[in-house]
Amino acid sequence: MKKFLFKSMILLMVVIMSGTLFGCTQDQGDTEQADVAEEKGTVKLAYVNWAEGVAMTHLAQAILEDKMGYEVETTMADVAPIFTSLASGDSDAFLDAWLPVTHESYMEEYGEDLDDLGYNFEGARIGLVVPAYVDINSIEELNDKKEEFQERLIGIDSGAGIMKATDATIEEYGLEYELIPGSGPTMTASLKKAIDSNEAVAVTGWAPHWKFARWDLKFLEDPKGTYGGVENIHTVTRKGLSEDMPEVAQFLTDFYLDGQQLGDLMGAIADNEDVDPIDTAREWMENHEELVNSWLPEE
Repeated sequence: MKKFLFKSMILLMVVIMSGTLFGCTQDQGDTEQADVAEEKGTVKLAYVNWAEGVAMTHLAQAILEDKMGYEVETTMADVAPIFTSLASGDSDAFLDAWLPVTHESYMEEYGEDLDDLGYNFEGARIGLVVPAYVDINSIEELNDKKEEFQERLIGIDSGAGIMKATDATIEEYGLEYELIPGSGPTMTASLKKAIDSNEAVAVTGWAPHWKFARWDLKFLEDPKGTYGGVENIHTVTRKGLSEDMPEVAQFLTDFYLDGQQLGDLMGAIADNEDVDPIDTAREWMENHEELVNSWLPEE
């Protein structure tokens, strides 16, 4: 009996010591990771609550943190304060600048204090979007159907370039409509509600966006060209980021998604709306390791 108790006590001490050592090792590993991140610095990413911006920003955050060892702070705001923040150096990067048309006015105002790292997506466009079952195909036909559309165009945040373009569209086409400001999520919620009831609705829309994968939609033709042509989405940074954080700047320069890749990422985030976007982005990153690794700077 004494031998049994003695052996049991020895075994218990081994278990306790092993757990303590494991805990110390784990804590040491976490501390080392934190020290590396603190040494490399913090990257401040700003984004607007637009589907593609949410997707790209959180994917960049996951890569910078998990693959490159940086701390990352993300801030969501309207587009005007974001450009102001970049120009003043309070934010480091914005991955959702639509050029050359949609955000042209911001680049004209703040361009001297910004660096354009080039495009991360090609073939973007903006305009008025309606369900495919609506029996008009052009902005010129909207006034003939204004009762069906309740004389409203459903918009997003008031400072967005697409809202300025829509104000110009209303004036140029003489539309007897009111532009209703809101946000990206409220716009898609209004779109869903109308489609569920098979009603007419016109929203300020853009591609890339997950809504085109979820519903059958179409852009209304814009014969006067008030929405401009096809654009690219650029990564814009504060002046001097390339000198202060060359590794980060190189990654952001190489960061690029095609339509299928970005659509897949946006769809995954939209389909998991109860999950933090960073968690969905991390899962997508792990499932696209070869692509992600192609963006990482060579050591």
